Amino acid sequence: MTISVRPAELADVPGLARVHVESWRETYRGQFSDEILDDPTFIERREQFWTNVLTSKRISANGRVAAAVLDGEIVGVALAAPFDGDPAWDQYLWALYTYESIHEQGAGSALLAAVIDFDRPAALYVADPNPRARTFYRKHGFQPDGTFKVEDGVREIRMTRTPAATKH
Repeated sequence: MTISVRPAELADVPGLARVHVESWRETYRGQFSDEILDDPTFIERREQFWTNVLTSKRISANGRVAAAVLDGEIVGVALAAPFDGDPAWDQYLWALYTYESIHEQGAGSALLAAVIDFDRPAALYVADPNPRARTFYRKHGFQPDGTFKVEDGVREIRMTRTPAATKH
């Protein structure tokens, strides 16, 4: 069984939404409120989110969306695009989610490489604590820069990567 990574398409939206929601439930239970994670409209709202992303002229012009596929099923998704709040980051990782069942199989690294140009600076926010994700991003040259924010009661730290960082 080989995981492949390709540009995401509109037909992928249901799978992208499922991965997004289920990976949040696997990873963030106890960090995000159960009200958020168990909301019966969560999948529907993520389907709308991914539809908006894939039909956005801004994303199609300046961003990248990739899907990881295993046996015809979407098992991961990544999105990188400029960060409106900070023009210094024209390459911002908005999302990188995979099912827990495929961790350590290379999908995360392949998704990251599909949406981030490692020859340019990049930034992302990661939930704190999330040691697995922080280790993954450090492996790819990202380091905490001291900036943090709190959204939905979850503390997130910013990690940045410069072109001189170790390439993977």
